[in-house]
Amino acid sequence: MPEAAYPPEPSTRERTFIIWAALLALFLGALDALIMSAAMPSIVADLGGLSLYAWVYSAYFLSRAVSLPVFGKLADLYGTKRLFVLSISLFLLSSAAAGMATTMWFLIVCRVFQGIGAGGNFALVYIVLSQVALPGKRAKTLSLASSVWGVSSVLGPTMGGFIVSYFSWRWIFFINIPLGFLSLAGIAFFLPSWSGSRGRRPRLDLAGVFFFSTCVLALLVIFITGGRDIPWTSPTMAALVAATVLCGALFYRCEKRAEDPMIKLGFFGSRNFVLGNGATFLSSLTIFSFFAYVPLYIQGSLGMSPFRVGLAMVSLSLGWSCGALFFGRTSSEGWEKLWAIVGAGILLAGSLSTLTFDLHTSMLQCFIVFLVVGIGMGFVSLSTLIIVQNSVGGEDLGVVTSFHQFGRSLGGTMGVAICGGLVTAGLFGSLSKAQELLPENLVHQLRQSAENLLRPEFQSQIPQEAVESMHLSVFAGVYSVFLVASLSSLCCLLCCLALKTKKEKIS
Repeated sequence: MPEAAYPPEPSTRERTFIIWAALLALFLGALDALIMSAAMPSIVADLGGLSLYAWVYSAYFLSRAVSLPVFGKLADLYGTKRLFVLSISLFLLSSAAAGMATTMWFLIVCRVFQGIGAGGNFALVYIVLSQVALPGKRAKTLSLASSVWGVSSVLGPTMGGFIVSYFSWRWIFFINIPLGFLSLAGIAFFLPSWSGSRGRRPRLDLAGVFFFSTCVLALLVIFITGGRDIPWTSPTMAALVAATVLCGALFYRCEKRAEDPMIKLGFFGSRNFVLGNGATFLSSLTIFSFFAYVPLYIQGSLGMSPFRVGLAMVSLSLGWSCGALFFGRTSSEGWEKLWAIVGAGILLAGSLSTLTFDLHTSMLQCFIVFLVVGIGMGFVSLSTLIIVQNSVGGEDLGVVTSFHQFGRSLGGTMGVAICGGLVTAGLFGSLSKAQELLPENLVHQLRQSAENLLRPEFQSQIPQEAVESMHLSVFAGVYSVFLVASLSSLCCLLCCLALKTKKEKIS
C-alpha cells in the first residue's frame, strides 16, 4: 500500500487557527441539532405541517449519520482541505435556504443537506485534529472537540429560546452564516493541502458507497419509526428489513471485489478496531438513552421543574466534557487501554447507581450520578478513538476515524429507539389505575408519545388524584432504561478488557 501523504508541518500560529476553525465547524453542527427544540413550535405555527414535525429532526440526523463514513473515505482518497471547504459551504448554503423556507417540505429538504454538511464537518474535524496534533499530543488536541459538545448542549436550548423570543425562528439558521464563514476562512487559508492518495489515481467505490448508505439509512429508519410511525408487522416495515439485509449483503460482496473498498474488510480482523468501535457503540447507547429519558424520570416521576431537568442534562454533558479533557491532558501514549477500562468501569458504576433510584431520589443524587456517567463516557469515547486510529495505517486515518463517529451515532439511535419501546410498554403496563382517573384525550396523547408527559399543557390537565399513580407508572417505564444502560455499560467494560495493549497495524 502507498504511504500516506501527510500535510506539511504547520507553524504554531497556523495550527492554532486550524484547530479553532475546525472546532467552530463542529460547534455549528452540534448546535444545530440542539437548538431546534425551542424553535419547532414557532416553525409549525408559521409553516404548518404538524404531521411532519418529527422529520425536521430525523432528516438531519439520518443524512448526518449516513454521510459520516462516506466523508471519511473521501478524505483518505482526496485529502481533507477541499472536502472540509465543501462540507462547510454546503452547511452554510443549506442553512441560508432553511432560513428562507416557506413550506415544511422545503425545510425538511434543507435539513437533509444540512445533515450531509454536518456529517462531513463531524468526520473531518476529528481527522484534521489528528493530523495537526503535535507528536504525543493527539489525545489533548482531540479532547478539545469533546468540550465543544458540552458547550453546545448548554447553549443550544438557551440560545434557541432567546432567538425565537426576541427575533424569529429563521435566525436559528441565519446565525450559522457569519460563524460558518469564520470557520471556512480558517480552513481555506491555514489548513495545508493534503493530496490523499499519493502516487495513484484515487478510485471511489461508488457501488459500496451506495449499498452502505442505503443499508444504514433503512436500518436507522427502522429504529426511528418502528412501532411509532410504522407498525412492526406492516408491509412497509418488512420492506425496510428486506432492504437492510439485501443492501448489507450486496455491500459485503462489493467490498470483497473492490480495488479500493470503502471499508476494508480486513479492518474487522483487528481486535482493537472491532472492540474499540464496539465499546463506543455501547457507551453511546448508554448515555444517549439517559439523555432521552432522564427528563421523563425527573419531570414525570419526581415532579421536578424543567429547570431542574436541565441541570441533570448539564451534568451528563459536563461530565463528558470534563472526562475527555482530563484524559487528554493526563494520558500518555500506550496507556489508552487502561483509560478505556477505567472509563467503562466508571460508566458502569454510574449506570448501576441509577438502579437505586426511586420516587424520592434527590436532585443532588441525580446530578452526581449523571456526572459520573458523563465522566466515564468522556474517557471511553476518546481513548477508544485513539485505539481505533492506532489499529490501522496512516493512509486509512479518515475512514476509521469517521467509522468510530458513525458507531457513536448508531449506538445512540438504537439506544433511544430500544428504550423508547420499553418505556412505552412499561408505562402502559402499570397505567391501569391511573387510566381510570385520566380523561380519554390524555390517554390518547400518552399512547401517541410518552414524551407528552413533559409538556406543561399536558401536566396541567392531570387530575390531582391521578398524579401519584402517574408518577409510579412513569417510573416503571423509565426503570427499564436504567436496566438497559447497566447491561450495555457492562458489555462496554467487557469490550475494553478484551482490547490488546500493543498497537495493531492492518495492511
